[in-house]
Amino acid sequence: MENCNAELYDFEPRASSVLREVLAGLSQNPKTLSPKFLYDKRGSEIFEEICKLEEYYPTRAEEEILKDYASEISSLISEDALIIEPGSGSGEKIRFLIPHLKKPTGYVPVEISKSILLRMTEELHQQFPELNVHPVCMDFTKDFDIPDALKSAKHKVVFFPGSTIGNFTPEESMSLLRGFGRVLTKGDGLLIGVDLKKDAEILEHAYDDREGVTAGFNLNLLNRLNREISAEFNICNFQHQARYNKELGRVEMHLVSKLSQIVRVHETIFRFQEGETIHTENSYKYSENEFITLAGRARYKFRQLWKNRKKQFCVYYFEKD
Repeated sequence: MENCNAELYDFEPRASSVLREVLAGLSQNPKTLSPKFLYDKRGSEIFEEICKLEEYYPTRAEEEILKDYASEISSLISEDALIIEPGSGSGEKIRFLIPHLKKPTGYVPVEISKSILLRMTEELHQQFPELNVHPVCMDFTKDFDIPDALKSAKHKVVFFPGSTIGNFTPEESMSLLRGFGRVLTKGDGLLIGVDLKKDAEILEHAYDDREGVTAGFNLNLLNRLNREISAEFNICNFQHQARYNKELGRVEMHLVSKLSQIVRVHETIFRFQEGETIHTENSYKYSENEFITLAGRARYKFRQLWKNRKKQFCVYYFEKD
């Protein structure tokens, strides 16, 4: 960040904590890994490719909403607001809103990938030189917080786009939203993007594209574990699978073992049967009323929602109750 005067708040997870979490997930039945492990540097780059695919509608739908309603959305956000974005990635979505915000106090991107965070912070500094950017490198799913120096902002808004909330079960989502609420005070805002329920075929194609980009994204998780925690996955022995679980209202991503095999992760041996899976990601879909009810249980008061023209996706604005 040689050309950027933003101070980095660095709480990047240690490799030892990643190892513990991976070993615990693979020891479960069925085996599971957190979707946050999909987003190393390469994973984040592949996800940017996914967002451009014809089948993957959520990014286009949400960006359409942010473009069409930027002024209306920003009118609900008080002057001098501090915008906090957990899981900010490359920061593409916030760029639609910044020109419309009224004298924002600053922007706090929170991202687990330090390389992505530093690159995005520098880009924002170049694009919006008057904006105060306060990058925080941390796992926002673990005891979410922001540095004490930023908590004195008169008005704060958590911006959580991309339907990332769908990666969590409804119970986990309420816990996460309550965690966000701990850095907010009564009347502060939550601006959140949520995917709507729709036909299973559309959903499954969105997460299993014809070009195999999403498959590469999912399989890259194993490459990351091989590199970072001395795992010994043979990538050719696994394949990507995406399926819609209608009963639970979620798309599930899995890595399926093509054969019976043994995999060493650091010093631990894991056995896979042919067809056994590692559950790597959920993407829950909600009706409008379902999500408003969920947010209400997490102590947020509904103010307004916006949908894209095809009615595929929602952006909601809530106030902390």
